[in-house]
Amino acid sequence: MFRTNLTQMAVALAAAISWGGGDFSGGMGTKASGGSTAAALRIIMLGSGMSFLFLCGMSLFTAAPMPSGAPLWWGLGAGVTAGIAVTAFYMALARGSMGPSAAVSGVLAAALPAVVSVFVDGKPGLVRVVGFLLAAAAIWMIAASGHKDSPGTMPFALLGGAGFGIYFVALRMANSLGIWEPMMLARVGSLITCGLIWLWVRRSQPEESALPPMSPEAWKWAALVALLDTGGNVSYTAATRLGRLDEAAVVASLYPAGTILLAAWKLHERPTRVQRIGMLVALAAVMLVSL
Repeated sequence: MFRTNLTQMAVALAAAISWGGGDFSGGMGTKASGGSTAAALRIIMLGSGMSFLFLCGMSLFTAAPMPSGAPLWWGLGAGVTAGIAVTAFYMALARGSMGPSAAVSGVLAAALPAVVSVFVDGKPGLVRVVGFLLAAAAIWMIAASGHKDSPGTMPFALLGGAGFGIYFVALRMANSLGIWEPMMLARVGSLITCGLIWLWVRRSQPEESALPPMSPEAWKWAALVALLDTGGNVSYTAATRLGRLDEAAVVASLYPAGTILLAAWKLHERPTRVQRIGMLVALAAVMLVSL
């Protein structure tokens, strides 16, 4: 049992690392494209499109059956919430310091699946509950940057975190399809959602939707979004198949650590003492959750 839990924790940590890099790349790509809602949508749709082509190829290669029934709708629903959540989150990252946005998003993304898991998987043990609480504290500490956000940034972070939490739950409900099929369905839902948001932006804010051509730097970030986000999603789906939803979601929600470390390296947003302590707390949380 311990070995299974340890395997699940390792896979969930891989998802967190990959997602952290993907979110940083999305924020950087949005900034490189102008920092507007339309710019965020362009980066998301490009990344999702590249990811969708790869997932289609993997589904064909593995001769995956056609999805149907409730898992089909859970997969599509995951994509719809992901499209809204990622758009909101990238806007938060582009408009303010990456720290507070990642903190709020990470805590909400962990809390919602933990509540749902009580009804789906039963009550967790006391040791794991302590681990969950430590993980929530670690997420907040890791992402505490001390920088003030721009006005209007926090609602985007709240929407993104709530959307990610629903996304985690929906992927868990669709994981009976396998590894590749839920992600392929989610990409379809995400592309449709982002396309509709794009059309709304073009109609309501025509001056903002007029974007310059993609620069080589923006293309680079979009490709990294596709690579890292796909890796994180596949790892998370695998983790939900290895154990409880709350364990997979809480550990995967440590992704702000990757975002903050990359921001420290690339943007010189140096980790504070609180952030460094938070990373140690995160290690303790992972060990408790894996017991």
